[in-house]
Amino acid sequence: MLSALRKSLTSRPSSKDIQANILAGLTVGVIALPLSMALAIASGVSPQHGLYTAMVAGIVVALTGGSKVNISGPTAAFVVVLLPIVQKFGLGGLLVSGLMAGVVLVVMGVGKLGRLIETVPYPVIVGFTAGIGLVIATFQIPDFLGLHLAAAGGSYLDRLSAIGQALPSISWRETLIGVLTLAILVVWPRFRSKIPGHLVALVVASLTAWLLSRYTADFSVATIGSRFHYEAGGVTGAGIPPILPAFQWPWTLPGADGAPIGLSFDLLKSLLPSALTIAVLGALESLLCSVVADGMSGKKHNPNDELIGQGIGNIVAPLFGGLPATAAIARTAANVKSGGSLPLASVVHGLFILLSILLLAPALSYIPMASMAALLLMVAWNMSEARHFMRTLKIAPRDDVIVLILCFALTVLFDMTVAVAVGIGLAAMLFIRRTVSVTETAQVETNHEDYGLPDNVVVYDINGPLFFGSAQKALKTISSVRPDVRVVILDMTAVTLLDMSAIVAMESIARDFSSRNIGLVINNLQPRMILKLRRAGIRKQPGKVAFSRALGDSFEAAKAMLQRGETSSP
Repeated sequence: MLSALRKSLTSRPSSKDIQANILAGLTVGVIALPLSMALAIASGVSPQHGLYTAMVAGIVVALTGGSKVNISGPTAAFVVVLLPIVQKFGLGGLLVSGLMAGVVLVVMGVGKLGRLIETVPYPVIVGFTAGIGLVIATFQIPDFLGLHLAAAGGSYLDRLSAIGQALPSISWRETLIGVLTLAILVVWPRFRSKIPGHLVALVVASLTAWLLSRYTADFSVATIGSRFHYEAGGVTGAGIPPILPAFQWPWTLPGADGAPIGLSFDLLKSLLPSALTIAVLGALESLLCSVVADGMSGKKHNPNDELIGQGIGNIVAPLFGGLPATAAIARTAANVKSGGSLPLASVVHGLFILLSILLLAPALSYIPMASMAALLLMVAWNMSEARHFMRTLKIAPRDDVIVLILCFALTVLFDMTVAVAVGIGLAAMLFIRRTVSVTETAQVETNHEDYGLPDNVVVYDINGPLFFGSAQKALKTISSVRPDVRVVILDMTAVTLLDMSAIVAMESIARDFSSRNIGLVINNLQPRMILKLRRAGIRKQPGKVAFSRALGDSFEAAKAMLQRGETSSP
């Protein structure tokens, strides 16, 4: 982390690079401004908390992380995790869980787990993202159609049922603005304009709603200003407060009941599963974003520094009202395409958000809620990666399809805490199963006459790693040799791993062979693994245990055992 911060502060870019990164930061800031508000609203909190996240986390992570071009802030991946936390623990509980997740991320980075996180299987990630996309899209329907829901909480199925019951209350006014926004979002990319489509969509929709409400008597739609209110310094206002966030301990903020949530061991214990889920999702998305950014920019990120930077950002952001943050793929891609190559671009993006809070807060209050819902519908569609989901269903092996569907279903029907735990656990089990199937033990057909060996000497070839999942299967064949065998040669040239389970299994075989007066020759095992066996007591013993470096040497060792008479038939 310190090296990343030092590089950020001491690098000496050219004036051309500085200009390009300032312009890239401004471009990304324009993109992040409405997205940050929309994602905060989708998470169940006021829109300014999304802006605080983009501003604080965007700057802190850029200076301390392991990628030069990542843009961090609130992302759609967190919505399905954060909304239940807000409903149960309020804003205070949400920010405490984000701070806890930041600590976990720092520990993961210090523990060098960056490369490990990158090994999460593709079906798990696609299942998560598709499930998250569906949940986000479903939750935007009420604002998009102007529905009046009887209840906003409950499970996904409860929410879906409530939406169905509320359909008769659809508002043509809200729907008109929502459809207009969505249509612009869909059509605008075809013009290949450098102006972000969502900026055009929100401006056009906001102006349309304002003009219709002014010149049409019965036209009125919900806006950020009508939905959200604030109180600052004894003054109340509508929309977003035009002031910078102040330092405040998260546990002094209100819980679900409106009272300060406080800090207790019981609270931390209750929030720990959610914090771990936030940390895992944040690590996954940040490192995935870093890999994508490397491919676009030609640079190389440090995964462990990136985790530490994300952790520090998530520790600092809640102290200023910020939500959990991670690197955002869409914003990072826009940064690289716009010429961003240094952390300066992300810093400028954060400063742009800061100035927008101070200067544009009154104007932002006019944005219709239906337009924000349309923007999130587009985000959900892009995130769901429907094409990748369907392609995986068609061409992936059956086990991967099962993992994909299970992760998708758990994300939608339950929550991400359960989905992450089950998805990664199932993926790990499938990995073990596949690795076990790779490890094989087979008896080698040897021409005994060519080597002057009697038939009571057998050779087994072991291929693959020997660990807790494969050791018993691989070594079971060896322990069941026929009664007339006097020497067993294990060719372990292709053994790449030997864990404690395999060592215990080898000990059992050595004792069994010794009791049956059968000699054991271990051939071409790597020195570091021989050392493990010696520590466990499996050492060279004349007539009982021998080690060799080549198969020819093992045959000579077997002959020596037979000649000593200690392995001859009783």
